[in-house]
Amino acid sequence: MMISPKILFSNCYGKYAIAAVNVFTMEQIHGLFSAAEYSDTPIIVQITPAARNYAHAEMLMGMVEAATKIYPKTLFALHLDHGVEEHIFDAINGNYSSVMIDASHDDFETNVKRTRAVVDKAHKKNITVEAELGVLSGVEDDIDIDSSKAFYTNAEQAKEFVDRTKCDSLAVAVGTSHGAYKFTGGKGLQLPILKEIQDQLPGYPLVLHGSSSVHKKNVLEINNYGGRLSEKACGVTDDELKKAISYGICKVNIATDIRLLWTKVHRKFFIEQPELFDPVLPGKEYMKACKELLINKFEVLGATGKASLIK
Repeated sequence: MMISPKILFSNCYGKYAIAAVNVFTMEQIHGLFSAAEYSDTPIIVQITPAARNYAHAEMLMGMVEAATKIYPKTLFALHLDHGVEEHIFDAINGNYSSVMIDASHDDFETNVKRTRAVVDKAHKKNITVEAELGVLSGVEDDIDIDSSKAFYTNAEQAKEFVDRTKCDSLAVAVGTSHGAYKFTGGKGLQLPILKEIQDQLPGYPLVLHGSSSVHKKNVLEINNYGGRLSEKACGVTDDELKKAISYGICKVNIATDIRLLWTKVHRKFFIEQPELFDPVLPGKEYMKACKELLINKFEVLGATGKASLIK
């Protein structure tokens, strides 16, 4: 069943966080919905403009709608991630429950203006809006931001931004980045900055982008089967995620981890069995592994068993 993120956030604030998982393919949608139903966990299904351009918006929506029939007990919100106006207005007119306007690369006043325009349109249809303040470095889909241009979210500015735009949640820059190389500088998640933002916006749902764990064992195994990922690749630790929840993080974005998993499963499968070529066989392995990875992630976020408790 699809519900509003507002309901999810009002239930989880300060207690657990909702995993927001980016999906591109049928296998990822199966893995996500089956994991959520099995563990009784509320989720956010995220679709990016890049995913819409790759698979087509209608195809992705068709797969999500099919998943609601195959996994009828799954409680979820459907979210457009990192949108620009072209995709956002289409999603507002579609069956999405929330959208994100990413104007974080603009100056503050332009970000406020663009975000408020989206909020005005979305709220008329009871669709929630996530905005972003502060810039994350890294690479995800068609986002490529040099680390020298990244900056942390200013707490006082965040309050002004929320007051002026009336956005429903805010993605903040507190040290994470998109892609597999999140903390190569060794700084990690900046919890003191997150606490400052929470102090300015008490009870307000905050969002953590670039939150994959990037497990070393997956990186090493990919490289063992011909990959060339840097062993400096690293992500957000389980302990950091748990602490972030207490500082107002309600939504945790996951994309890189399931992409690394896809790479690991398929490299290993075809290297060990070079005579095979059927995509169904590694596809089944990937769906199973994706389900297991996400069940573990839900547990880390404290969300396991919470879907049936949401009114």
